[in-house]
Amino acid sequence: MRVAFLMAPEGVEEIELTEPWKAVLEAGWNPQLVSTGPGRIQAFRHLDKAGTYPVDRVLSNHTAESFDALVLPGGVANPDALRMNEPAVDFTRDFIASAKPVAAICHAPWLLVEADAVRGRTLTSWPSLATDIRNAGGTWVDEAVQVCHAQPATLVTSRKPADLDAFCAALVKEFGG
Repeated sequence: MRVAFLMAPEGVEEIELTEPWKAVLEAGWNPQLVSTGPGRIQAFRHLDKAGTYPVDRVLSNHTAESFDALVLPGGVANPDALRMNEPAVDFTRDFIASAKPVAAICHAPWLLVEADAVRGRTLTSWPSLATDIRNAGGTWVDEAVQVCHAQPATLVTSRKPADLDAFCAALVKEFGG
């Protein structure tokens, strides 16, 4: 299974990239870092720079057809930049339309809001996104992880780094099921 991890060139919360990546590898799948440009992405630990990670695929050269599932790591700057990037929004929207599972943590559901993928769905996120999700027609819950099987695609969402164990377990179960 090929799993896309979509990120902006900088601003991803490092642990929200590395822990799901590790879970995907341990499941025997192939994670691919997809970004809006080539080179390396700059991760952060809160507001401090952390590691850099090589981009495997440039967004403009790939569509949802190239992958089986999508992971949207958070951080504040990462999803904020992606929701303003039309190819990133289209890429996300294509996963939903293709009925491929999507997992998003922390602030990453902003991209789901922008892709009009939360209407009629129940999800969780960092609490400051609750109003955005409700305004986009979704139901927000304060849970460590929320799995929504509403059609066309399964959404796995989570609130924050402290919820990563539950998030990773749920995404592996849902992606594999």
